[in-house]
Amino acid sequence: MYYQVNGVNLHVEQQGAGGTALVFLHFYGGSARTWGKVIEGLKQDYTCIAYDHRGWGDSDKTAATYTIKDLADDAQALIQELGLKRYVLVGHSMGGKAAQLLASRRPAGLEGLVLVAPSTPTPQDMPEEMRASMVHFYDNREGAEIALNNIALLPLEEHVREMALEDMQKKRPFVPGGLA
Repeated sequence: MYYQVNGVNLHVEQQGAGGTALVFLHFYGGSARTWGKVIEGLKQDYTCIAYDHRGWGDSDKTAATYTIKDLADDAQALIQELGLKRYVLVGHSMGGKAAQLLASRRPAGLEGLVLVAPSTPTPQDMPEEMRASMVHFYDNREGAEIALNNIALLPLEEHVREMALEDMQKKRPFVPGGLA
């Protein structure tokens, strides 16, 4: 299903039922599919909502900007669009950074914040060449495999590994300064 928020169409997957919703924000290179196994174990007790951030997966890749603020704004707008009254943000890496920013706004209905290996809440200090190099890891399968080997600390089932590699390469084109 797709929802338009902040001028972009976000691909959203919703499963389960429960009074409290879990809103999943994926890592840089992930998608809603990243959370599949987690959602499988939680959907009996919670409404589970996972979506592809702008520029990733099956969401729009035509936005003018892709900042952490944009990602937090999208999450907040999606939560409002879905009419969630009680929810917990669950963010991994870059998704954790966006979740922290959104939580800092103290939005109505937010009951908790779960961070899974979150990126630091402020921009990491690094040379622009290094940042660009990291972004371009996902331009081809070889680079995506190098990145995944550094991200996944435990062995992944082969179909999960293939899904992650596919998602890592399903991104918007690189825009310098696009993820401030």
